[in-house]
Amino acid sequence: MSGRRALIVVLVLLLGVAGAKAGSEARSARTLSAEGLAKVADYINNEVATGRIPGAILLLQQHGKLVYYANFGVRDVATGKPMSADTIFRLYSMSKPITSVMAMMLVEDGKLSLDDPVAKYIPAFADMKVGVERRGDGGKVTLSLEPPQRPVTIKDLLRHTAGLPYGGSGVRELYAAADLFNSDLSNADFVAKLATLPLAEQPGTEWDYGFATDVLGRVVEVISGKTLFQFEKERLLDPLGMNETAFFVADPARFPDIAEPMPEDRSISASTRVRDVRRPVRWESGGAGMVGTVGDYARFAQMLLNGGTYEGRRYLKPETVALMASDHVGPETSIARDQNYYPGASSGFGLGFAVRTSVPSGTSWPLGEYRWDGVGGTFFFIDPEDDLFGIFMVQAPSQRGRIQLALKTLIYQAMGR
Repeated sequence: MSGRRALIVVLVLLLGVAGAKAGSEARSARTLSAEGLAKVADYINNEVATGRIPGAILLLQQHGKLVYYANFGVRDVATGKPMSADTIFRLYSMSKPITSVMAMMLVEDGKLSLDDPVAKYIPAFADMKVGVERRGDGGKVTLSLEPPQRPVTIKDLLRHTAGLPYGGSGVRELYAAADLFNSDLSNADFVAKLATLPLAEQPGTEWDYGFATDVLGRVVEVISGKTLFQFEKERLLDPLGMNETAFFVADPARFPDIAEPMPEDRSISASTRVRDVRRPVRWESGGAGMVGTVGDYARFAQMLLNGGTYEGRRYLKPETVALMASDHVGPETSIARDQNYYPGASSGFGLGFAVRTSVPSGTSWPLGEYRWDGVGGTFFFIDPEDDLFGIFMVQAPSQRGRIQLALKTLIYQAMGR
């Protein structure tokens, strides 16, 4: 891409994502200081200079206006092409909020209820059992199958209390052994295979991160009569202008625009490598399969921050967004938290993302902030109190947790928090 064309792309994209916040009043007088933002930039530049990441993009938007945007480093060290606004990233679990919004649209349409059993739409779920490990004489562990005490519901899928983990020890080993991430099945066949495994816990008893949002994506397909991507394009992606968001990069001309991690940082797990998004796929993974640009996700984030509207069009009701951004696994629910519990001690989990419920020690981060990230390194956060959202795009699986914590700290320090 020529320098002139790249500049035009950046200007068009950023003008597009500065989404109108017309008619709403600023809820915070806090602003991001130039000195604080310079420290943010210094931090990211150092990550690039020391070879921890190839490059990145940071976008911050407050009161409906772009307040910070910068490209850092390159999209791929093999080509040396500079990072730019049209760079395409693997979103991984940042796909989950998008799928969750699609489900909540169907709730608003009256076609889906949070209390509906999943078996109403996927009959195989009616036959699923719960795997229970028992230690017998001599310490030998056996697995027994017990009936669920209640059905898995749509709400369980949204808040990750369905007992459908990604993998781990015990019952979770069966999920790892099924190698679901490396299969390329249709959503229908994927869920059919998943339904042959036992649930890892009784429904509604433990937050256990995993394939629940993929099942939710299949529910969306069953109700809509369309593929997940078709329904997303019709109701969200095309109207919102998220034209680069998909499940793989279909246009070979766009292949050079794909961000790549460092050559030594391409493992997601012991058995899973960073996905080649140039290859067409049948599995439209609502939990981890999407690709997109920073500008596309900025439109999505601004819509949520606006309470469900963007540029005069309503996608969700304000009360629906508020429900999604409320904690649904709090102490009053008696829901346990698995050993990983990725939201962290200061957060609960809503219907699609983590929700800040207390102020972490040593910070003054805002309550009510909601957010999520992707295993490839990307993350976003939406801060209603300060009328702010941020998006960080990078492909660096091994660096993501460390960078996210450091950047969030610096960003809020720049705001005087």
